Amino acid sequence: MTKTFRMNYLKAIYPRYRKASKTLKSRILDEFCRVCGYHRKYAIGKLRLSAKPSVARTARRHPKTYDSAVLRIVAAIWEAANYPWSARLKEIVRLWLPWVRKHFPLTPEIEKKLLRISPSTIDRCLKDRKQKLKRRIYGRTKPGTLLKHHIPIKTDHWDVKRPGFVEVDLVSHSGNCASGEFLYSLNLTDIYSSWVETRAVMGKGETGVLNALQQIRQSLPFELLGLDSDNGSEFLNHHLWRYCQNQKIQFTRSRPYKKDDNAHIEQKNWTHVRKLLGWDRYDSLPALHAINDLYQTDLRLFMNLYQPSVRLLKTTRIGSKLKRLYDKPKTPLDRLIASKQADPTKLAQLIALRESVDPFELSRTVNHKLEQIWRLAHHRFQPPKLSQSSADSTAGLSKVEAQTLNQISQTFGIQVYVKNKKGELITLNHGKIFT
Repeated sequence: MTKTFRMNYLKAIYPRYRKASKTLKSRILDEFCRVCGYHRKYAIGKLRLSAKPSVARTARRHPKTYDSAVLRIVAAIWEAANYPWSARLKEIVRLWLPWVRKHFPLTPEIEKKLLRISPSTIDRCLKDRKQKLKRRIYGRTKPGTLLKHHIPIKTDHWDVKRPGFVEVDLVSHSGNCASGEFLYSLNLTDIYSSWVETRAVMGKGETGVLNALQQIRQSLPFELLGLDSDNGSEFLNHHLWRYCQNQKIQFTRSRPYKKDDNAHIEQKNWTHVRKLLGWDRYDSLPALHAINDLYQTDLRLFMNLYQPSVRLLKTTRIGSKLKRLYDKPKTPLDRLIASKQADPTKLAQLIALRESVDPFELSRTVNHKLEQIWRLAHHRFQPPKLSQSSADSTAGLSKVEAQTLNQISQTFGIQVYVKNKKGELITLNHGKIFT
């Protein structure tokens, strides 16, 4: 017996069941149970439900507050601002409004809606677009062992009241192979203001990293007071240690293999480096110059002048859960202005730049430079093959000379090139000679 037959039979006996007396209802119920095979209590329930008039439920339709014109502008700002999350995007809409008026036909009503839209509404409108942009990437660094007893470990929560205390890290651009020499991004972020400076270096030699840090220090709009790094040998070395001692810069390090100790810079490694350059390998001088041109000019202004961020104020534990309280989104420049402890001359220049530079044009320039950088990636890099003849001859060097050159290559993170007896140029890499 099919379900359709049972439903039709129920509809047929229901009018008779409703008008019948109590005795007759009992007989109809017995007949209904025999025909359909129902339990008596279940059959009573079916007949009672049929007594209620069925009312077709209609979905409540609320008038749309934000039409397609508003959502189209929000999506365009979201894309130009490099896809920030909704709380930051709401502040970006307010901050970029003078340039939004130039690029989009705004009416007073649309402008009012743009300023009124909530972060939750932004999330609902951008949900489909966000699903297409999810991606995770990782870097590659190695721990160092020098000066561990001289450089103190910092594990407590940052509680700074002024700019100048920073975290620093290296992000590798080795691609799928760590052999040979390739680029690193030296990333630095200020704890108080979230100001970020980045430089590209070839290899992770101690001298090159120190020179990049000196360049970053000169461009910072505030005085460098403290430096916190991981345990990589590019930071834990005598060059950087002596520099910090001479310049009276507090130098601390995190615990080995504890990325949470450097949570601020790890987050910036994603937003300011990996999200833009990805996992590709960059190992050429044109790529070095192109990436540094992006880091030092357009990306620096775009991230620090036009991109607001939130800062953790307090963490409260409720049972097994942590409740985090953040401040309102602000740009790093606004936090430096509020601190009143930055360089007034550099601040005035940065404020003038923000008032004159169009963030939409700046975003297009950043994307254009990124496309040029992506073309310089080395996608088909293969590890060099060991030349047995060259290795046996040791390029005509004595054993002591070869060991010395290998030690220099490992210490300073550079490639040492020599010629073998055939006049071929070969390089020494970690004790091995490659063609």
